[in-house]
Amino acid sequence: MATQMIDAAKVKALPAALPVAKPPNDAVITALAIEDQVLLTKLLTEPADFVYHPDFDKPSVEQNLFGGVAKPVDRNATRFVKSPDPITDAVTAGERVPALSYEQEEHLFMRFNYARRQVARILAKSSGRRLTVTATRRLLAWGHRILMTRSVIVRLNMPLVLAMAKRTRLTNIDFNEMISEGNMALLRSVEKFDCSRGYKFSTYSCRAILKAFSRVAMRASRYRGKFPTAFDPGMERSDYLERRREGIEEDCVDELKDILLDNTADLSDVERTVIRERFALGVTATGQAPMPKTLEQVGCVIGVTKERVRQIQNNALKKIRCALEDQYLAA
Repeated sequence: MATQMIDAAKVKALPAALPVAKPPNDAVITALAIEDQVLLTKLLTEPADFVYHPDFDKPSVEQNLFGGVAKPVDRNATRFVKSPDPITDAVTAGERVPALSYEQEEHLFMRFNYARRQVARILAKSSGRRLTVTATRRLLAWGHRILMTRSVIVRLNMPLVLAMAKRTRLTNIDFNEMISEGNMALLRSVEKFDCSRGYKFSTYSCRAILKAFSRVAMRASRYRGKFPTAFDPGMERSDYLERRREGIEEDCVDELKDILLDNTADLSDVERTVIRERFALGVTATGQAPMPKTLEQVGCVIGVTKERVRQIQNNALKKIRCALEDQYLAA
């Protein structure tokens, strides 16, 4: 049974709900650009909501808002022909735009909400069925108009968040966190603002931004109640690697002592003496750990030059290394 076209009054009365239209077939989705695929998923999974305005029912509404009836750029396009708008063109070009009058703000918000209304109508018309190729392209074209208009509104009002953050005396709150929360409140305000009531957008959004700052302060207060001590990154550093390294060193020393004790490396008495004195292995007569000796000190003990001690040490270390490798291979 064909779904009947719902009129403006019914659309106005519909609560925000998840769209019930089904996505198009895989071939249509694959043919779309990546950004169009992302936007299509967003439009099909988020509530199709908008703020109604009485002028939406006038026959000339698209002419007044967009300069004409929406027409795609070409047969397979997912965007409409760009409509001239001085404010949008100036913001897109990065020019400085003075404060908008009420009429200019109303025009922008009507463009924004009319595009959202068209998205809701397309989804409602395809309720319970897959979107056709034509419906998918028109849905995306109106979706791009939504994003463009919202971007213009947000960019024009972002200085308001900065100004409110500077006026708010919350010294214990990170300034960047306040700006982030204020920007999120600004985005939510754009979605909910009703320009037909005769107020400026700044009047509506300032209250929402201040509430966002209050939530940040309350959250920070609860956090300080649970964690009264300031965060110290040095206390969070783990000593696991250091303890592991110390354990490996102790194991190596124990293995070296076993090799010297059992003489599994076939060291001569002189070589064992050099290794024991150079690396302070064993204990002294008083039961304390000995201090490692220099090459010259070891040479005095065994009666040779320090260069000869170095040669004996290197030869002994080669034997010990071979013995360790044999142990690992056997294991």
